[in-house]
Amino acid sequence: MKKRNLLITIAAMALGALVGSQALAQNDLAASSTLEEIKKRKVLKVGFSTFVPWAMRNSKGEFIGFEIEVARKLAADNGWEVEHISTAWDGIIPALIAGKFDVIIGGMSATPKRSQTVNFTIPYAYSTITMSANKELAGDFKTFEDFNRPDVTLAVRRGSSNVEWMKQHFPNAEYTYFDSDPLAFQEVLNGNAHGVVSAEPKPSLYTLANSDVLFKPFGDEKFNFYPGGLAVRKGDPDFLTFLNTWIQLHTANGWLQERKRYWFETDGWFGEVDDNPFVVK
Repeated sequence: MKKRNLLITIAAMALGALVGSQALAQNDLAASSTLEEIKKRKVLKVGFSTFVPWAMRNSKGEFIGFEIEVARKLAADNGWEVEHISTAWDGIIPALIAGKFDVIIGGMSATPKRSQTVNFTIPYAYSTITMSANKELAGDFKTFEDFNRPDVTLAVRRGSSNVEWMKQHFPNAEYTYFDSDPLAFQEVLNGNAHGVVSAEPKPSLYTLANSDVLFKPFGDEKFNFYPGGLAVRKGDPDFLTFLNTWIQLHTANGWLQERKRYWFETDGWFGEVDDNPFVVK
């Protein structure tokens, strides 16, 4: 009996030590979380790159845009200030890993390749593609088959991920390739191509700014959905959970969708910038 009681006591002590060590490890992990650092300094440091209308400067030199608004809302909801750190796109992930800022809020698509280096939150927005077309050349076009003809010319940016999608859906059309999206849209505006396929919000905003020439043949229908997430350093589950909870809340109450619609589908902000990149002069 004594031997049995001794074994039970030893087992209980071992279990207690295990639970205690796990609790200490969990506390150490929580203490080292980016979230705890932000709470102490009361400043959220955000990395981003300038892409209209994700992030841009207004006529006063201040940053505005969808991602800027998301970062400010995230900080304000928690009583923090926000520090925006503009970073070249090709160096933004290395800068995050190096600790230059806490999170990337910059319209970054969550891809398996990027996920090998950083962790992504659940989607807070989705990237899509649509078409903008020339009214005079394609004003009566309404279906994919209308554009899938050898007498139809489509403009596209060379090397774009949209090329494969276009070739699948419009294999019979002729293609004209350009080195940038503005040049491809200019070709359609000049009446040298029937339509152009590009990532939103370019088709919507070019059409809004040039509605006398352009229209969207498929209306508000969008194609090829790519999830966008906030990017954080690996090994920080507390911060990732916190951001996911914030995204869930503002997806459920409609705030994220409403602000994305404003920046991506309306011209309400056009007057805030001196040079509207979507108005072709």
